Amino acid sequence: MASTIYIDEDVGRDDDSATGTETAPYKSLLHAMIKHASDGPTYQTRKSETGPVDGNGDPASRLEWKPASKSALKKVSNLYEQHKKKQAKASELAIRENAEAAKRQQTLEDAKKVVLEEDKSLPAPVSIRLDDADSTKIKLGSADSPGTRVQVSGYVHHLRSQKDVIFITLKDGYGHMQVVLSGNLIKTYAAMTLTLETSMTIRGELKALPPKAHAPLDRELHADFYTVIGAAIGDKEAITNKVQQDGDAQTLLDNRHLVLRGDTASAVMIVRDAVDFAFRQTFRELRMRFVTPPAMVQTQVEGGATLFEFDYYGEKAYLTQSSQLYLETCLASLGDVYTISPSFRAEKSLTRRHLSEYTHIEGELNFITFDGLLTHLEHVICRVIELTLADPIIAAHIKSLNPDFKPPSRPFKRMRYTDAIDWLVEHSIPNEDGEPHKFGDDIAEAAERKMTDMLNVPIFLTHFPVEIKAFYMPKDAADPRVTESVDMLMPGVGEIVGGSMRIYDYDELLAGYKREGIDPKPYYWYTDQRRYGATPHGGYGLGLERFLAWMCGRWTVRECALYPRFAYRCTP
Repeated sequence: MASTIYIDEDVGRDDDSATGTETAPYKSLLHAMIKHASDGPTYQTRKSETGPVDGNGDPASRLEWKPASKSALKKVSNLYEQHKKKQAKASELAIRENAEAAKRQQTLEDAKKVVLEEDKSLPAPVSIRLDDADSTKIKLGSADSPGTRVQVSGYVHHLRSQKDVIFITLKDGYGHMQVVLSGNLIKTYAAMTLTLETSMTIRGELKALPPKAHAPLDRELHADFYTVIGAAIGDKEAITNKVQQDGDAQTLLDNRHLVLRGDTASAVMIVRDAVDFAFRQTFRELRMRFVTPPAMVQTQVEGGATLFEFDYYGEKAYLTQSSQLYLETCLASLGDVYTISPSFRAEKSLTRRHLSEYTHIEGELNFITFDGLLTHLEHVICRVIELTLADPIIAAHIKSLNPDFKPPSRPFKRMRYTDAIDWLVEHSIPNEDGEPHKFGDDIAEAAERKMTDMLNVPIFLTHFPVEIKAFYMPKDAADPRVTESVDMLMPGVGEIVGGSMRIYDYDELLAGYKREGIDPKPYYWYTDQRRYGATPHGGYGLGLERFLAWMCGRWTVRECALYPRFAYRCTP
């Protein structure tokens, strides 16, 4: 006898709690049919809460079970037939996938038995790095002549598998090389499970590329033997899933150690290395000597609000904001000096150009005038760019990162602070309070950057008011309201250099301490420079990350630090 299945469209359920009885009805006729069609049941339906009522408004009629209508059964029967077809297809697909998985598993098990043995009759390989192009030890093979057998080590950067060949792009931090695996080399378990970032040592013959083919240095390595050094994890934990080019910013920062393996991040770091070296070479050409000032200090340079304080054997101490004061003490004995050292500023600023730890390139020059200081800065910037672009590899990286980069032409635009105030007023760029700029305002970052981007040239912004500059900056003899100070502004970034002449008159320096409310006692060693043969001198500090952001066209300085440190971020 056919069973009766009940469907209540209001209170029924299409889950395991429903059995199709009056007390546990299904919610839909389709679900009931899927569960019981093979039993040939009859179907009773109702809407127990929203169904019709009788003429007296009595809901009793909606509590009655009624046979499913013919139209409802026809409609649901069609849907049921579609469901059966989908189930059959899914079942067929599952069977096929299981068969393929089993076949692949068997293939992998067989691959584990394949053992590579190096052909000892081949020439001993020459060990090279991936960018090595020394023609005295490397010869590219051709149809007429064999190439040099070499050994390279690196990481799998790109991977492309075909039926009879595997193409690998290997990287080692110096260059890239295309590698071709074929024959037994692709039948091993290691080859079949190869993943991006796996480290390998590969031996084989270097050959010229076939016509119209493209690869780094127009060559490829035809492997005859390899070993896997360290297999990289794959599947859900593969590097392409962990870090993605347009991924969440915080996730990318958390995985900075993996981001650095990418083309863009590594290119910025390679340019950084070249720029750092170019600064050192430029300073050497200028006969400036490198010194290493302390990072732990008990005095301030730029104001106490941005100092990182810590306990130093029971005494209060700070991480340095700048090495300037120490550099000044070296002038009498060492001549002009510079340092490339970390500086630390506890600014809770999350702008794209602020870091809590950054690389500070600082120089101090003796027996110099303010104009001479500006000329020196101009020369240093241009010479560093010249040296950096002289390396074709570095120039190619910069071109890739910032296609529109062009070395600035000299002389740089010079603009006094008072002229900048007038320019901002003329162009309706307000101060931080939304008012027109006026003398004495500390021009905010947004206004400064807007002006720089509109003018679109490097700018020496000079002669800032005494009240908004540091205690050690001397007044301009022609206008005692302002100091002999300079900020160097670059389009797209804003300030990358801050500098000034330094007060060398003893009484004027004491007045500077007093004006800023600074106790001069801890600065005795700095003040003494004015008591033992004072001289006119000046200096500057340049933020390497800001310089790189300008040169490499990066949106934020965070991309220009190996592991950026800024407000609330000190990992990894």
